[in-house]
Amino acid sequence: MIQRIFSLLIVLFCALTLHAQKSKQFTPGEIWPDNKGKHINAHGGGILFYKGVYYWYGEHKIAGKIGNSAQVGVSCYSSKDLYNWKDESIALKVDEDPNSDITKGCTLERPKVIYNAKTQKFVMWFHLELKGKGYYAARSGVAVSDKPTGPFTFLKSFRPNAGYWPVNVQPYHKKPVSPDVKDSYCGGKGCLPAPVDSVNLLGRDFKGGQMARDMNLFVDEDGTAYHIYSSEENSTLHISKLTDDYLSYSGEYFRVFVGRYMEGATLFKRAGKYYIIASDCTGWAPNAARSAVADEIFGEWKELGNPAVGNESETTFRSQSTFVLQIQGKKDSYIFMGDRWTPDNPIDGRYIWLPIKFENDAPKLYWQDKWSL
Repeated sequence: MIQRIFSLLIVLFCALTLHAQKSKQFTPGEIWPDNKGKHINAHGGGILFYKGVYYWYGEHKIAGKIGNSAQVGVSCYSSKDLYNWKDESIALKVDEDPNSDITKGCTLERPKVIYNAKTQKFVMWFHLELKGKGYYAARSGVAVSDKPTGPFTFLKSFRPNAGYWPVNVQPYHKKPVSPDVKDSYCGGKGCLPAPVDSVNLLGRDFKGGQMARDMNLFVDEDGTAYHIYSSEENSTLHISKLTDDYLSYSGEYFRVFVGRYMEGATLFKRAGKYYIIASDCTGWAPNAARSAVADEIFGEWKELGNPAVGNESETTFRSQSTFVLQIQGKKDSYIFMGDRWTPDNPIDGRYIWLPIKFENDAPKLYWQDKWSL
């Protein structure tokens, strides 16, 4: 009996010792323990760098299929080296009030946070679907905080750019919309005729605001912030310029990749050029990623193909893009952040972080079991 207790103590001591050791590498697809030894719970997330610290925000999941809806809120973690993360608790909690847009059980996805130097506020945007409404709402949610770790205060949810046409609107968009056009489709491939503009979803949603689902944020070097999201029943991406306080849309936006059904879009900048890495529209199932480049954010975008190379490249290493992180203090250093979704048990979702290499100015992803900066 004494020997058995002694053996258990040795095992416990070894586990605590391993936990106390600082990680010095990334291991994509593996359990990623935080400072408490628990797998990091920040899915579909993004990262903010502020005063020497990285803050990772993401969807807090629970076990079972119910975890695909928002039962807790948005998690926040902090790190100074990107390997080791401290749980900073819940930055934005769902509401117990059934009349709130973010009531418990709503769908709250892909939260991202940016800092506004003018207002000194931290601003969170996310894709929001109202509880019990499926994916019909297609709204953007906004919350603010005085601190990067929160708590964030929910402000509003709404559809983008109500009453505004994109800068690249075409004359036929402004013609009367056919009464045969439905107010909602299934939101994926096969639901709309080709070309999608024959349905004129842009005109359909002009007054009430455009649809906004999978989303990301990008702040340019001049401080201008942009919101990129899947719109028009997921068939087309919109890039919208935000107001100076980052809390609303400016009414200036641009349609890109019409009819290409892109989701999980990330937007980043390198050497004066803008890049997008996104996925195809196949629900929870992984697919071949896509990439594109442009000289101007509201300019002509050129597709560059699947950035993933090698085995499992056709599923982007069984992941979907969520964010591209530019490493502070390291020249030409970027990390692709992806999620391996597990919809039957979403809390077990894993993270695929890989370095982005550039070949002929095109982003490339190569699998690595272990790597470091």
